[in-house]
Amino acid sequence: MARYSAPVAGHVPRKRFGQNFLVDQGVVEKIIDAIDPRAEDRMVEIGPGLGVLTEPLLARLRELHAVEIDRDLAAGLAERFAPQRLHIHRCDALRFDFCSLGTDLRVVGNLPYNISSPLLFHLAQAADCVRDCHVMLQREVADRIVAAPGGRAYGRLSVMLQYRFAVQRLLLVPAGAFRPAPKVESAFLRLMPHRTVEAADEATFAAVVAKAFGQRRKTLRNALRELLSSEQIEQAGVDPGLRPEALTVAAFVRIADRVVAQARQPADAG
Repeated sequence: MARYSAPVAGHVPRKRFGQNFLVDQGVVEKIIDAIDPRAEDRMVEIGPGLGVLTEPLLARLRELHAVEIDRDLAAGLAERFAPQRLHIHRCDALRFDFCSLGTDLRVVGNLPYNISSPLLFHLAQAADCVRDCHVMLQREVADRIVAAPGGRAYGRLSVMLQYRFAVQRLLLVPAGAFRPAPKVESAFLRLMPHRTVEAADEATFAAVVAKAFGQRRKTLRNALRELLSSEQIEQAGVDPGLRPEALTVAAFVRIADRVVAQARQPADAG
């Protein structure tokens, strides 16, 4: 992140929280139009900061939840907005139980770059409670999330998030739209929960994906040799000579399901 010593609206951005505040009103308007909030929506904003998105969201919503780790910023928001309209949760979004707010939840946020990936994995765990997510991310991370099989950007993050969400890039946002300005471009994404494929055991699926991309230059027969033989990978309908970046999400699910089936065979045989 770029260094920035001057305060933004009286607040000095804190590097430990990855604070980069959106200040471009044109971008704000495009984001609000993309979200299209309706009065009755149940919505939560991650990291509202100075309230640049909070204010226009509340102009359309009856109420809004906000998760803010910075106590000074949370106090400032509490002074500006009525508590019956803005419900502030003063905590770390990585530890927040999003499902505690109910179902059909709409999530929006300018995510801190330093925790964006783990935060998205955390949201994926709450996907059954979520209608959609609209998030601002570092462009490089966003490119990895939306990447298709076969490209260099396609990897573990792509597979794990596309397993749980349909992903779409809506906007590219220049560094100058923020204060302090980061050294990189950003992108605004929409993530819509879906279940086009379902793994028999999601922990096994996650382990297979992590192991495959942990050695992404190796073929599947070599990267997954501790889990399955070449023949067993073929039984899952996948060529063991492929590298992991060539596989679709559905192919990874088939491999993971084969690992589960192999683990159960001795018990079934007994």
